[in-house]
Amino acid sequence: MEPSIDIAVVGAGVIGVACATRLQLAGFKVLLLDRDEPGHGCSLGNAGHFATEQVFPLASLQLIPKIPRMLLDPLGPVAIRPAYLPRITPWLLRFLWQARPSAVAHGTQAISQLNHASLGAWHRLLGQISGEHHLIKKGSLLVFETEQAFKAYRTTLQQLQDQKVVTEHLSGDQARDLEPQLSHQVRQAVLFPETGHTPDPLALTQCMVQAFVQAGGQVLKAEVTQLGVSDQGCELVTLQGRHHVPRLVLATGAWSGQWLEQLTGTRVPLDTERGYHLMFPQLRSALSIPVSSAERKFIMTPMSEGLRCAGTVEFGGLKLGPDMRRADMLRQHAAGLLPQVDLQPGQRWMGHRPSLPDSLPIIDRCGPQGRVMLAFGHQHLGLTQAAITAEIIESFACMRSAPLEISAYSLNRFRKIRR
Repeated sequence: MEPSIDIAVVGAGVIGVACATRLQLAGFKVLLLDRDEPGHGCSLGNAGHFATEQVFPLASLQLIPKIPRMLLDPLGPVAIRPAYLPRITPWLLRFLWQARPSAVAHGTQAISQLNHASLGAWHRLLGQISGEHHLIKKGSLLVFETEQAFKAYRTTLQQLQDQKVVTEHLSGDQARDLEPQLSHQVRQAVLFPETGHTPDPLALTQCMVQAFVQAGGQVLKAEVTQLGVSDQGCELVTLQGRHHVPRLVLATGAWSGQWLEQLTGTRVPLDTERGYHLMFPQLRSALSIPVSSAERKFIMTPMSEGLRCAGTVEFGGLKLGPDMRRADMLRQHAAGLLPQVDLQPGQRWMGHRPSLPDSLPIIDRCGPQGRVMLAFGHQHLGLTQAAITAEIIESFACMRSAPLEISAYSLNRFRKIRR
C-alpha cells in the first residue's frame, strides 16, 4: 500500500471531484486521477442548471408515442446515429420497459429523494470551501409557446406538486416581466423558485479542486489502463506506473461500465446520451435565470462567458465523432425565444452523459470489504446530484449510515455475470 493514500478517486468530473473534496475534508488522504484536467469532460459543457425540479424518470407511457415523431424531426430533441442503432437497441428496450407505472413511481421517489437533498448538500460543501458564489439560487423558468402545450402540462404540474416541487404559474406577460428579452411567442410559464444555476461549471469544479489540494489532496493526470481489487486492496495501473491503495471510488461517468466489469464481473447497461451546447458570448445579460422550452426541449442558461443553450439527446456511443448540426440547431430554437440570438455567432461543444435505462445512478460499494465505491450514471442530473452523492460516498468511507435510503441506487439491481 502507498502509505500516503487512503482512497483513490478515479474520474475528475464534477461527481469525482465532489467526492474527493468531501473525503479529503473528512480527514482521508485522497488521490484524484483522470486522463484529462479536472472538470474538462462532460462537466465542462453541462447546462449549469441545478435541476431539482426534474424528479421524473425519462421513460414514461406518455413519452413512448412521441418517440417516432421525435426521431423523424431534424430539429427534434432525440437522434440515433444509424451506425450505433444495433448497439443501443438493447438499452432502448430496457428503457421502454422502465415506462411501466410501477417503475416510474419507484424511479420518481428515488430521484426526488436525491434532488430534494441536493441543494442542501451543495450549500454544505461550498460553505466549507468559500465557494457559495458558484451557486445562484434565483429559480428557473419553463416556458410554453402554445396554450395546447400548457394544457397538456397541467397533469405533470400536479404531479410535481405532489412530489413537493415548488411551482408558480405565470402568464406570458409575467414571464416577460421577469425576463424582458423573452419573445412574445411565450404564452405561459412555470417558475421553479427553489432551483439554481452556476455561472461557470468549470470554475465550480476548479474551486473544489483548489480546496482539495489546499487540504492536502493529490491530483494526478494519468490514463488508467487497468483496475483490480482483492482482499489486500486496490491496484490502479496507469501509463505512468502502478498505485496500490486501500480503497477507490469509481466515478468515470460514461466510461464506468468497462471498469466496473473489470473490477467486479458485473455488467450494467450503461450507455451515453450525447449532449450538445451552443454558447453565445455576446449575450451574457440576455437572461438572469435558466429558461427551458416545453415544446423545443432545450435550456438557456446565463453564464459568465455568455448564454449557453444546451439540450438534445443523441445515441452514438463513446467513439463516433460529434455531429455539430445537433449544436447548430439550438440556434434556431433559441432564436424562437430570444430574437437577438439570430444575429450572434455561437461556440459548439459535445459531451457524454452517463445514463442507465432506469434514470437512476449507481451509488454503492462492492468488492472485498466494500473497497470499491461507485458513483456514476447520473444522466442529466450529474451537476445537481454531485454534492449529495459525495456525502453518501463519505458515509461509506467513514463506515456510517448513509444520509438517505440508498437501496434504489444499488448495483444489485443489475444481473451479475461471470468473468
